[in-house]
Amino acid sequence: MTRLAKELTLYGLIMVAIGSCIGSGIFVTPSQIAGLIPSSGLIIVVWTLGGIIALTGALTFGELGALFPKAGGIYVFLKEAYGGWLGFLYGWAYLVIITSGSIAVLSLAFTHYLGFFIPMNKTGETVTSISTITLLTTLNVFRAKFGEMFSNIFTGLKILGIMVIIFAGFFLGDSSLSFGSPLFSGNSGATLSGFGVALTGVLFSYGGWQHASFLAGETKNAARNVPLAMIAGASVVTIIYLLVNVSYMLLLPVSTIVSSDKIAADAVSTVIPYGGMFIAGLIAISTFGTIGIYTLSAPRIYYAMADDGLFFKSIAKVHPRFRTPVNAIIAQSVWSVILLLLWGTLENLITYTVSVEWIFFTLAAAGIFIFRRKYRDTERAYRTICYPVTPLIFILINIWFLFNIMINKPLHMAVGAGFLLLGIPFYLYFKKKYSGIKNTDET
Repeated sequence: MTRLAKELTLYGLIMVAIGSCIGSGIFVTPSQIAGLIPSSGLIIVVWTLGGIIALTGALTFGELGALFPKAGGIYVFLKEAYGGWLGFLYGWAYLVIITSGSIAVLSLAFTHYLGFFIPMNKTGETVTSISTITLLTTLNVFRAKFGEMFSNIFTGLKILGIMVIIFAGFFLGDSSLSFGSPLFSGNSGATLSGFGVALTGVLFSYGGWQHASFLAGETKNAARNVPLAMIAGASVVTIIYLLVNVSYMLLLPVSTIVSSDKIAADAVSTVIPYGGMFIAGLIAISTFGTIGIYTLSAPRIYYAMADDGLFFKSIAKVHPRFRTPVNAIIAQSVWSVILLLLWGTLENLITYTVSVEWIFFTLAAAGIFIFRRKYRDTERAYRTICYPVTPLIFILINIWFLFNIMINKPLHMAVGAGFLLLGIPFYLYFKKKYSGIKNTDET
C-alpha cells in the first residue's frame, strides 16, 4: 500500500510556518489597524498582543503535534479530543471556504500586482489567476519535497524584501515621527471594542503558523520537528511584524498611515525611488509563495478526513510514484478556481467565515487539558512550556476576542455559524456511507 513520503525537514517546515503567515496582510492591514487605534503606542501593543497569541498558540499546539504526529494537524487534534464530527466541520470549513477562498483571493492579488509590470485586461487577469493555481497544483503533486523547495525559495525572498522595508525605516526614516512625545500618549480616541476589532485584522495577518502541523505525516521526526517549526515560525513572524510596523511609523506619521490604502508602497516611496514598484513586486512574490504553501499544506487535512472515512474515499488516494495526496490537492485547487470565478458573490462570505477558524483554534487548544488526563503516561517529544498558564493565556484571550466579534460584528459570527451547520448533513452522510472504512496508506 502506497504511503505518504516522509521527506520534509525542520528548516522546510519552519519556512512553511513563516510563509503561510506572510501573505499580503502585513503590506495592507496596518493602515486599517491604525484607523481603529490611531496611536503609535497602541498600534505596537495590538501587534505585540497578536504575537503573544500566536506564540502561546504555537507552544500549546506544539505538544499536540508531538502527541499526534499525523497528517492533518488541527483536524486530528479536534477529532481525538471531541470526536470526528468537530474535526470534520473544521476540514469542511477549510476546504469549502477558508483555504480555497484564500487561494482564490491570493491568486487575484498576485495577478493585480503582477499587472504593475505586465498590463492585463480583465480576461487576462482571470486566465493568469487560474494558470497560477494550476501551475502550483502541478508542482505540489510532484512530491512534497518540491513543494518544500518552492516554499524555501519564496519565503526567503519574502523575508529579504521585508528586510529592505525594515532597513529603510530604521536607517533612512525620521525617528521623530514615531518616537517623539506622542508615541505612548493615550489621546487617540481608541476604545476597548475598537482595540478588539483591530485585533481581528492583526490575528488574520498572524494566522498560518499552524499549517506546519498539517504536514506532520510527511515530516522527518515529526514528533520533534512539527512543534519546533510552529514555535519558530510564530516567533520569527512576531519579530518581523513588529519591526515592519515600527518601520512604517518611522517613514510616515500615523495620520498619514491611517489615510493610506497602500501603506507599504507609500512608506518605502518616501526614501527609495520606485518604492511603489518594489512593493508591488514584493507583494506579488509573497502572494505567489503563499498560494504554493496553501496548496501544499491544507490538502493533508482532507486526505486525513478521507482516510478516517469522513470524506470521499478517493480523496485519500496517494500517488503511487510521487507519494502525495494527489486527489486532495487537485480537489482543493478545482474548488479554488470555482470560487475565483464566482468571486463577486462570495467575497463577503469568505470574510464572515474566516473568523470561525478561531473557534476551532480555541477548542483545539483546550484539548491539551483533555489529553493531559487521557494520556498522562504517554511520552511526548515536547511538553508545553509553563503549562497550564501558556494554553490558558491563549484560550482566554481568544474567548475575549471571539466575544468582541459577537458584540461588534454579529453578522460575521452568525453567517460563520450558519455555514458550519450546513456541514452537519455532509458529516452524517459520509459517516454512514463510509462507516467502518479505514485506509492504511499511512502509519
